[in-house]
Amino acid sequence: MTKTAFTSNVIPRADVVKCVARVGAEVRNIKLSGDLPDETIDAINSLMLEHKVIFFRNQLHLDDREQESFARRFGKLTPHPVLGAAKGTSSILDVNSASSGMRADFWHADHTFVDAYPKITVLRAVVVPEFGGDTVWSNTVAAYLDLPQPLQRLADELRAVHSNVIDPAVMPRASEPDKKHFDEVYNRTVYETEHPVVRVHPETGERTLVLGDRVQRFVGIPKYDAQRLFDLFQAHITAPENTVRWKWQEGDLAMWDNRATQHYAVTDYGDQHRVVHRATIDGDLPIGVDGRYSSLTLIKPTKQSPTNVA
Repeated sequence: MTKTAFTSNVIPRADVVKCVARVGAEVRNIKLSGDLPDETIDAINSLMLEHKVIFFRNQLHLDDREQESFARRFGKLTPHPVLGAAKGTSSILDVNSASSGMRADFWHADHTFVDAYPKITVLRAVVVPEFGGDTVWSNTVAAYLDLPQPLQRLADELRAVHSNVIDPAVMPRASEPDKKHFDEVYNRTVYETEHPVVRVHPETGERTLVLGDRVQRFVGIPKYDAQRLFDLFQAHITAPENTVRWKWQEGDLAMWDNRATQHYAVTDYGDQHRVVHRATIDGDLPIGVDGRYSSLTLIKPTKQSPTNVA
């Protein structure tokens, strides 16, 4: 248990309820806002670092402005690199099931196709379907520790290229409007970034796996072998014992360490409406075990530059 969170009883131990052994905790009896004392913000950050993702129920008082005010206490807000931010906000992304191209039913960390991708994501449930629509998170620190030492050493040496480009042809579950959106909007500026497969966490010193469905290739590894390596490492990340699944209620807020997790939004709610609003906090440049930093290798506009979404 982290010292900061409990030595002054800022957040009582009884108000932190673990979801499962390796990842996730619910923090109870707190009303989130941008006006919380510094010691409470520090305690929340410590709990997030420890549990990787933390959940707060019944935050119905929050709107976009208050959500960003709270998120801003943890760093500078950053908009989506391609889609921008909702009008009148610094970073809010309206993830609305009624809009094309808002699917996130794949394992990923947010924005790893850029170099200093967000360190923290803050997600608020606005409209919750009657059934389905859960989100699943994985602990990529636990996944790394699960690897046998020879595979840890191999992962330590690897680097991978991440890109935002999504090929609509390989999305069998996507609707035609979704495919059109990805092709014409999401792919209109191509980003490619080379990351270490294992990054050293700047706050905890832990080693985390940096993979997910944004990976295009491994540097210096033929495609055939790279796919098998990716599948091997990714299977450890998504192993059930390294994951937590959250059933949303309206007004819930989830906050996670985007440097030490991946997540997956489950699209099992049919034609029901689901809306979540996301704020992201500027990250730091990843550094590998060998001391080499991530590097943005390509930004290539292919169509009209993106503008803020309404």
